[in-house]
Amino acid sequence: MTMTSESASSVSIQHPLEPLTIPEVEAAVAIVRAERQVGDRWRFPCVTLQEPPKSVVLGFQAGDPIEREAFLILLDNETGQTYEAIVSLTESRVKSWQLIPNVQPNIMADELAECEAVVKAHPAFQAALAKRGITDLDLVVVDPWAIGHFGFADEVGKRLSRCLCYLRQVPDGNFYARPIDGLVPVVDLNSMQVLRIEDLGEVAVPPQASEYAARFMPQLRQDLKPLHITQPEHPSFVVEGHWIRWQKWQFRIGFTPREGLVLYTVGYEDQGKLRSILYRASMAEMVVPYGDPRPQHFRKNAFDLGEHGVGMLANSLKRGCDCLGEIRYFDAVLTNSRGAVAVTENAVCLHEEDYGILWKHTDWRLDEAEVRRSRRLVISFIATVDNYEYGFFWYFYQDGTIQYEVKLTGILLCAALADFPKYGTVVAPELNALNHQHFFCMRLDFDLDGTANSIYEVNSIAEPLGAENPYGNAFYAESTLLSTEQAAQRLIDPFQARYWKIVNPAVKNHLDQPVGFKLVAGENVLPFAHPDAPILKRAGFMTKHLWVTPYEPSERYPAGNYPNQHPGGEGLPQWIQSDRSIENTDLVVWYNFGHHHIPRPEDFPVMPTAYIGFMLKPVGFFVANPALDVPPSPAQDRCH
Repeated sequence: MTMTSESASSVSIQHPLEPLTIPEVEAAVAIVRAERQVGDRWRFPCVTLQEPPKSVVLGFQAGDPIEREAFLILLDNETGQTYEAIVSLTESRVKSWQLIPNVQPNIMADELAECEAVVKAHPAFQAALAKRGITDLDLVVVDPWAIGHFGFADEVGKRLSRCLCYLRQVPDGNFYARPIDGLVPVVDLNSMQVLRIEDLGEVAVPPQASEYAARFMPQLRQDLKPLHITQPEHPSFVVEGHWIRWQKWQFRIGFTPREGLVLYTVGYEDQGKLRSILYRASMAEMVVPYGDPRPQHFRKNAFDLGEHGVGMLANSLKRGCDCLGEIRYFDAVLTNSRGAVAVTENAVCLHEEDYGILWKHTDWRLDEAEVRRSRRLVISFIATVDNYEYGFFWYFYQDGTIQYEVKLTGILLCAALADFPKYGTVVAPELNALNHQHFFCMRLDFDLDGTANSIYEVNSIAEPLGAENPYGNAFYAESTLLSTEQAAQRLIDPFQARYWKIVNPAVKNHLDQPVGFKLVAGENVLPFAHPDAPILKRAGFMTKHLWVTPYEPSERYPAGNYPNQHPGGEGLPQWIQSDRSIENTDLVVWYNFGHHHIPRPEDFPVMPTAYIGFMLKPVGFFVANPALDVPPSPAQDRCH
């Protein structure tokens, strides 16, 4: 087992979609500072690659000149104003500089650390703790959250955080098990001053420590034998910069502060020809609404991409823990909030893994079995967003299937019970784990054998009893073209075995069918928030599972570019008002899937991983099963 890492500073620029290198990030920040007089009171919520136009990327040939640009979001703490800049790294100048009024960019990690320190040093906070009998500040944890938008006039125009407070039982213990409910500091993040300490009444801190770390376990299992995954001839994939080839798959990867891992130009080699499937694919937003209406809890509605950024919160992965096998790691080049380069080493993991049977058939008349083992390529990253960990995994299969899976683990967000268990589950003495949901919105820019695509909804229909169906067993698949944005706002329906099929009407297979891929839904749910609730004004995209828009590069995020403290109405609900045509055009498919979590005691004090996602499966894209040419296992591994 070996581990290699693609150093962020050693990548040569061979393609327009290569992520920014360390020198490029440093240059982008320096150019903005010099040209726009950006001083020490400014923050840099985002420094990332300004992606070239799709036409440039699709027309690029090796050796062509590459124009390099960086996109920056800047926040002036002095004035509270937000700016966007595009910097030409090729020409060493600021190409554009724009004030974006009345928005708040994402909250950054060092803002959170500064916020916690300010709160803990505040006399009113210390007095409120003392009133509750808490005197050891070293055991107190202040966890700043985005405040949301609920129509309160005194919050408009301010950059705010509303903090949750906890009390460890021991200095290295699990603080999430012991919330200090009723005590809520509110901080102005621009001035980094405590505006108020909301004291909603004294509530007893739950008594049980509920530890989970190995050092607290009285005994660990002794009967686990070693499990080794080895590839003595090295893995089957090839990596050049951020371009990856495996089996017949080819694609590029990027990494942004907001989205984390991004896939580009995904294609499959079929009969000697590389066929395009996706131009760009990423998770575009993640929203976690909680279901407790009490004053302490009603604001708990986290936009984990738009308010924070899962790329900024990515873990540095460890061999044998987060990934297993022959691994290739990629670093992420980011910045801290003051514009200094911050590299997350081993942010992305690439490896292969066995996945059971790919296909099999036994002809008992010949006493002959043909079986192939399935191997899949895995590319992933993991982000810690406060109490939760999210693993984001793309899987590529030998039969042309693409799978996306989110793995949810970490620690439940809990409240002191306070004789009010209705909106949660009691998981420890006097501790209530709050009901909540996790919604994930995927942005899938399809280019199936070209950019002119259409989308159909496919439902299975039972044929009525009659002359054509005398025995009542008949059913058929009915395809309906979704021709406009309004028509393409759709919900899942497992009772009709519903799926959506993206096709290229101009490219036919050998059976004269348009080539296509289908989006197969997995677990899903809708929000339980009232239609008039503030969260649905801000995250209206959650009300539908499918949206489809014509390709527009500026339409990147389903809740708008700046959802932090925004009243809502932007993003997908706004874009589709013009009801643009989506027939035989460059399509972007937005798929939302939701995990509904009524907690269990077994989810505490740390949650076993839950899994949710979807699949993209070829439909008429290939002549036959594209995995027929996968070789049998080596003789020594075969069953006899």
